[in-house]
Formats: sequence, structure tokens, C-alpha cells
Amino acid sequence: MADSLRVLGTALIALTAAVAAPAHARSQTPPAAAHAAALPAVAPKAETAPLYDDDAGGNADADDPAIWRDPADPDRSLVIATAKEGGLRVYDLDAREVQSVPAPPPAAEGDAPGRFNNVDLVHGLRLPSGRADIAVTTDRGHDRLRFHRITSGRPGGPLTDITDPAAPPVFSADQAEINDQRTAYGLATWTDRATGRSYALVSRRERTTVALLELRPTPAGTVTYRTVRTLDLPTAFRLPDGTSWAPCAEPGELPQVEGMVVDPADGTLYAGQEDVGIWRLRADLTGTPKLIDKVREYGVPGVYDEETEECVAGPDPGHGGTRLAADVEGLALITESDGDGHLLASSQGDDTFALYDREIADANEYEAGFRVTPAGPVLDGAEECDGAAALNAPLGRRYPHGLLVVQDGHAAPATAERPATGFKFVDLGEVLDAVDD
Repeated sequence: MADSLRVLGTALIALTAAVAAPAHARSQTPPAAAHAAALPAVAPKAETAPLYDDDAGGNADADDPAIWRDPADPDRSLVIATAKEGGLRVYDLDAREVQSVPAPPPAAEGDAPGRFNNVDLVHGLRLPSGRADIAVTTDRGHDRLRFHRITSGRPGGPLTDITDPAAPPVFSADQAEINDQRTAYGLATWTDRATGRSYALVSRRERTTVALLELRPTPAGTVTYRTVRTLDLPTAFRLPDGTSWAPCAEPGELPQVEGMVVDPADGTLYAGQEDVGIWRLRADLTGTPKLIDKVREYGVPGVYDEETEECVAGPDPGHGGTRLAADVEGLALITESDGDGHLLASSQGDDTFALYDREIADANEYEAGFRVTPAGPVLDGAEECDGAAALNAPLGRRYPHGLLVVQDGHAAPATAERPATGFKFVDLGEVLDAVDD
């Protein structure tokens, strides 16, 4: 996300930093603006009511969506989305809110409150009462995963909390460490087809760590987890001229990962290191990660300015990519029945989306890009997108060709004193038609 800047350390900053200021704090570079302008545009079909990150709005801040398809009645499918301290929001396909689930309160006075960051789904998890679809959420405030069973048509709303009360912190040793908020952040779920076991891949805020957690139902009908292994992505990078570079950030912060998705066909994890690029690696966190694309700012030197709390960029040596502008954010998979499809990435810095070939045999090559632009004076587009979800399956009369949901970092209506966020619903068929033209 663009909530904060990342760091390697004061000494490395002076030597090898790069631009990592939030996208809203810097204007687009000319190459980024030209690239964005050349891409096809699609308009949303619907939008959720704006969320406001203040006391009156319940400190709700839209971040990450997931799409649940009702197999019995696709018209009743749902979008489950995080709102940080505002908890979870559940929307129908008209983008109307059908349930609001609050985040848990602080463990004690003075402790961090619950803060739901990312969400993904597990289908057919075996519980004592039978198989069920589950929404899994990172609770950044408590450094835990939360689990909600999805039951269509349930009175009071489709989500029921089934988190084991004894579920442990994901990364922190104690409450003091939890309060430092280097906690569970990005999320992707994965069910290993060979074993039938389900997992969550969880990244750590302000660190490069990704953890593999096995999800474990309990006899009581709740769900907990255990850590299988962790992996640390690089914090510094060797450039072609032989020098070392690391993204510029606030002292003490490392280049974090948030957007993640697993291809269920082969257990491949794609992870977006926000100020670096997109990594491809095995979902079991074994083997060697491969950087398949870089942000434009990759390799750009910069120095963190304590007074402005932003990075001052040096000249661009030209080592970065051409399609992604930091931060690289929400990742989603668009699957096709023949095994083909796309990896989608949000290029937050220039308000665009990039599509890559799903097939590793084709080196995940870049295929196309697009923008989500206003449908009219009331229904605006998507800017500074954090999270995205796609489902290439019929969803009833509204979205017979699938659905794309993207976070909008500048939803309307809003004012300078009260910015708003939300989610845009886009016809996936229109996206694929636009990029194929």
C-alpha cells in the first residue's frame, strides 16, 4: 500500500536509495503519463458507497476485495472487501452493502485496534460440520488471520466469524511487538491439489518476509493455523553497473510486499514488492524467486528527507521497467478454461493496470494494459488502486462474462478535508475485449 515509505537503513539510503514516496505525493513522470494515455480505457458498471477514514466514517478505508461466486445462484454472488479499521464490507453485485463486520477491538487500552488489510477465499475447507467456503483476512492490528464462513442467504449477513480464539500472532512475539505494527499484511490463499491442504501466504508490513501458514480446522468448528516456513525477499539489488541499490524509504523500513496471488494450477505464487516489481516463486516457498518485471523507479537513487517525509530522487539510470509505476499493488489471476489467462497487476503510480501471460512457458511476458476511467459525471474511475480481484466466470445477468473489482483510492464524493475510498465493479468481458482490440 501507499500508507508509508519503506527503508533499508540510513547507511544504505545514502548509498543506494530510490523513489518510494506515496503515489499521491508525487506527479507522474513523463514516460508514465505517456504510457497511461496510450492504454485503452474501460468504465465501471457500479461503485460502492464511499468510505471515510475518520471518526464519523468509522475509520473505514477501502483496501482489498475478493469475489465469491454463489454456485446455486450466481446472481447472488458477493464481493467481500477490507476497510481496515472499518473491518469487512460485503456487497452484492449491484455494489450495495449487505453486511458490515467490525474489526476486533484493541487487546487492552493503549494497544493497536483491529485493522483488516487483505482478504482472499478458500473454497471447500473441511470443517466438522462439512465443507465450507471461507473468507480469510489479515488483521494487521492484531497480527493474526481472521476467518469467516460464507453462507448465502443467512439472516444477519453471509459472514460468520469462525476464528479460533487461540490463533497465534503470525510474526510477533508479544503484544509490544504487535503494537509496532510490523505485522500480517498482504495475503494469498492456496490449496495444494496434491494433498488437499489449504494455506495462506502472508507478507509482513515494512519487511520483506513472506510466511506460509497451514490452515487448520479445529474440532470446535473454528480455524487456526501453523507456520510451515518463511522466506525473505531481497532488500538490496545489484545493478548492471555493479553498484548496489535499495528503495528509498523512512529509516527502519524495508521494501514490503502486499499484493499476492497463487495460480492454483501449478502452485505458483506471484508477489508484488511495492517499490521493486513482481516476483514469481513456488507457493511452498522453496526454490529461487524470479523477478519477472520491475517498476520504472527500480535503480533510481534517492535520499529520504526527514523534514518533508518524502524521498528526493536522483537521475534515472534507466534500469527499471516500462509498464509499472511504483507502487505495484493488487495482483489478481484471470483464468481461462484452456489453461491460458492473465496475471493482472495494479500500477498504482500511474493509475493503470498491466496484464501478463499466465503461462510460465511464455515467461509471463507482458501482454497489455488498460485504465479504469469515469463512466460519467457521477460514476468516476479508479485512481491509486490498492487491491484488485477478478473472476472469469458467469455471474448472472449483471456480469455474464465475469467481474473485475478494483479499489479506488480517490472515490467521489470527497473533499480535501475528507478524502474517500471505495471499490469499482467492472465488466471483465469489456476489459478483455478492450485489450484484445
